[in-house]
Amino acid sequence: MITRVHRRGSRVGGLLRYLWGPGKAEEHANPHLVAAWDGAGSLADLEPNVTARGKRDIRALTALLEQPVRAGYRPPNKFVWHASMRLAPEDRHRTISDSTWAGMAVQMLTEVGVATTAADPGLRWIAMRHADDHVHIVATLVREDGRTNWMRNDYPRCVKATYHVARRYNLHRRIPPADRTAHRRPHPVEVSKARRTGRAQTPRDELRRRVRRAVAAAGSEEEFFTLLREAGVLVRLRRSSTNAQQITGYAVALPGARTAGGQPVYFGGGRLAPDMTLPKLRLRWGTPPPQPAAPSVGRSERVEAMRQAAKVATAAADDIRRAARTEPGRVQATAVAAADLLTSLAYAMEGDRRGPLHRAPEVFDRAARDLYGRVRRPTGRGQEMRAMSRLVALMGRISGDDDAMAALALVTDLARLADTVEQLRTAQQRLHQAEAARAAADALRLVAGGRQPAVTLPLTAVPASEPTVGGGRRAGRGR
Repeated sequence: MITRVHRRGSRVGGLLRYLWGPGKAEEHANPHLVAAWDGAGSLADLEPNVTARGKRDIRALTALLEQPVRAGYRPPNKFVWHASMRLAPEDRHRTISDSTWAGMAVQMLTEVGVATTAADPGLRWIAMRHADDHVHIVATLVREDGRTNWMRNDYPRCVKATYHVARRYNLHRRIPPADRTAHRRPHPVEVSKARRTGRAQTPRDELRRRVRRAVAAAGSEEEFFTLLREAGVLVRLRRSSTNAQQITGYAVALPGARTAGGQPVYFGGGRLAPDMTLPKLRLRWGTPPPQPAAPSVGRSERVEAMRQAAKVATAAADDIRRAARTEPGRVQATAVAAADLLTSLAYAMEGDRRGPLHRAPEVFDRAARDLYGRVRRPTGRGQEMRAMSRLVALMGRISGDDDAMAALALVTDLARLADTVEQLRTAQQRLHQAEAARAAADALRLVAGGRQPAVTLPLTAVPASEPTVGGGRRAGRGR
């Protein structure tokens, strides 16, 4: 089930006339009320009567809904709040009665703050049904006592309340509330421009992947900026207005992505992902352990590096299971470091040719990210994981059977670690992240099981959790 919040309006009568009308394609069948505000009286008395011409007379219901608005103190211009609750396709085979729809609507509206008891002079609202799979809710945003309920942040509140309704009524499709761990989606203008210029991904998506790779391989901001420039990324540093020697932020651009005037299109780190700002990256790096300046790289060294990383990944999964309840900050730092190791491994095995292994870090990055872009201070286990991430990055591309087998063993261990993160996020009720961890584990097992080759053609599909140029029209919020 999902609730869509529509644009607010100023004409109650026009909306009611549409809802009780035939619809745009004669799709409205048997429109009738299923619930109304506490104290409204009988639904039969509220139901619009049928006139001699066969149309509904909605004047009485319109007057009742508008009454608090007319008597209110400085009511808003757009006081009509409209939402719809709709079943998912897999739930539409169920026969839901009017009383069940009324219960679901009342529960959702009570949690959001629209429905109140008669003792609390709240908003006037109705819930009407003209199809088997959805109901419409209409409310006026002035309370009985004359105060305005501005319904701020109504959409995320409705999503959260609808999720609770779906759980209570045992519906199959349950959309968890937003946790703000997703990547920043490209604007539709970016998607259209990328399509016109023949790009497989938008510059924002491509930059985020290159920056993530540099973050995983770097241990300090100097090394980070060096790796970005070596990857062909234009870097612009932002310096303090009081101390020119102090760097306070950065922005990146692709050389080929320019405006109509020929200027590069720069994106700040925070515009790529909520945890990619320079202050958060500094906190993420912390004080790195000493690293070899120029390690000797050979096949035996790659094998040993992969084996060391596999041991650390196994120990990290054990740490997450042990400390999930007692030390959540330590567990969070370990999960973020695991995302770095997975990123470095994907590029070691597939390079810039984006194969199926690249899907895993792209979705696991969300599973590992903390809520609201927060970054935890590094821990000993997290720093050990980051050291392995840098070591794998320094080892270069996998080139033989021995190091490929060791790398596949590491892939298997990382799949188990992703399973552990999925269990952690499920226990924390962070279900979007649990789903991302599950997708990462599935992608890793596809590669480790040999059902997918480690390298494919350069142009591959981007996972559904991230927008693409081919199907990346950004979904509206229903506002």
